[in-house]
This record gives sequence, structure tokens and C-alpha cells, in this order.
Amino acid sequence: MAFVLGKDCKLYRNTGSFGTPAWNEIPNVKDLAKNFETSEADVTTRGNNGWEATVPALNRGSIDFQMVYDTADAGFVAIRDAYLNKTPVEYAVMDGDITVSGKQGLRATCMVINFSMTQNLEEAVTVDVSIKPTYAANAPFWYTVP
Repeated sequence: MAFVLGKDCKLYRNTGSFGTPAWNEIPNVKDLAKNFETSEADVTTRGNNGWEATVPALNRGSIDFQMVYDTADAGFVAIRDAYLNKTPVEYAVMDGDITVSGKQGLRATCMVINFSMTQNLEEAVTVDVSIKPTYAANAPFWYTVP
């Protein structure tokens, strides 16, 4: 049985195009959570013996993580600027190195919808980031490295 440790997972941003991606790792990431869920559509009928019936409808999700506040870090600056400028960016949230065959994760164009700073007295300043898929030419999909 294979397992993956969180420390080996990676977040990337694409600085190229969709067809010719240039993946830049964002190593300034602490804990990261991919939160996916599906909405429900009611398909209840009289013939369902008194049971309510539902089917999956639309997928939705967010990618939430923390970063150390570091204005000299290119990944931090890119995410901060994407938030401030409301710029869509393509990301890949992978279970390992995106150049290794068989690694997989979500590939999606997203908008930064949360960029909240915490300034604890005895800790490094951190930023809580939340990104969500947005309207784009290419829909989000589960990517496996060939």
C-alpha cells in the first residue's frame, strides 16, 4: 500500500500557457487543504416509495493554505498580487513533483478570494490564503503526470 506524506505534496503556479505550462513551485506553503464537495439536485418522485432522492450536481471547492509573510518570496508576491489585482492564475495542487510520472492533483485556473494576515506576538507573520476555481477557457480537472 502506498501513502503520501503532506511534506512531499507541492503547489505550483503556471507562468506559461495552458498548452505549454511553465510550472513554478510555491514552497512557502504550510498546511494546505483541498476542500471539495458536490451540490445536490432533488430528483424525488412519487414512485420512490416515500424516499427523498438526490443526485450529485455541481462540484465546488477551495484550496486553503497558510504562507509565511515574505515579500522577498516570488510565490508569495505572485499570490498577493493575484489577490490585489483580481487576476486569475492556473495552479496545480499535486501529490508530489509535477515532473514525476504518475503524480496527480487538481489543475485549475483560480482566483484568490482570501488573503488574511495574522500577526501573533511570538510567531512569524502568516497569511491565510483561499483560492477557488474561476471562469476560464479550461475547466478544472484531475491531472495525472504522463
